[in-house]
Amino acid sequence: MDRTVHIKNAQEIAQMRTAGKLLAQVFDMLDEFVIPGRSTMEINHRVEDFIVRTLGARPASKGQYGYPYAINSSVNEVACHGVPAPEQILSETDILNLDVTLEHEGFIVDCSKNYLMPNADAAARALVSASHQALWAGIRQVRPGAMLGDIGYTIQRFAESHGYSVVREYCGHGIGREMHEAPQVLHYGLPNRGLTLREGMVFTIEPILNLGGDKVYTRQDGWSVATSDNQLSAQSEHTVLVTATGYEVLTAQHPIGSPAA
Repeated sequence: MDRTVHIKNAQEIAQMRTAGKLLAQVFDMLDEFVIPGRSTMEINHRVEDFIVRTLGARPASKGQYGYPYAINSSVNEVACHGVPAPEQILSETDILNLDVTLEHEGFIVDCSKNYLMPNADAAARALVSASHQALWAGIRQVRPGAMLGDIGYTIQRFAESHGYSVVREYCGHGIGREMHEAPQVLHYGLPNRGLTLREGMVFTIEPILNLGGDKVYTRQDGWSVATSDNQLSAQSEHTVLVTATGYEVLTAQHPIGSPAA
């Protein structure tokens, strides 16, 4: 990864904002499409078709580092990078994280969202809610003059105060013309540490919260990262722009700044 933080100009921000709105439409579609009985591969095919044929964009994860699919589909104890499969059929009790990246006119945005199946238990529902809230707690720290450590500290404090652990092996990242740019955005740490945020920075925040311990491992498929204790995991993610006065969530489905985004 190039360690140079690329500050986006007005034109680049406009292009990323457009890409973000397109990616939000993918999740609008998925909100209706993701139901028990569908396979994660069926969801993958629907997403790719929608991005390419309906939106005129490109699924940016496909081909990145040799990855062959348009989505990551992480079910239950899979923390991130889950691989879709035709035999993986969603049950009535599953939780599913869908992570989708989209490129439009040379700019990439990244977002993930959790889906609760109708009969998911109370522990799963609480974990998914906490993942969403932890993401937004981190987003609300974003403004010029704040530091990256403020984001990680706030997420870690929220998660641990609610009895969850934060996966440390994976982090958010700068994004733009490349999927992974500087800086790295940790989801743990200390306040008033790290890089100072500047207007025009664009990066993802994407904490992974575990019901049990924070340790994870990569499965034999070479992609799927699962919890070492086989307990549930949930991740939430948005692409965020540092504005002159705070932040703009480029991938929000709802009005910017809304806790429901």
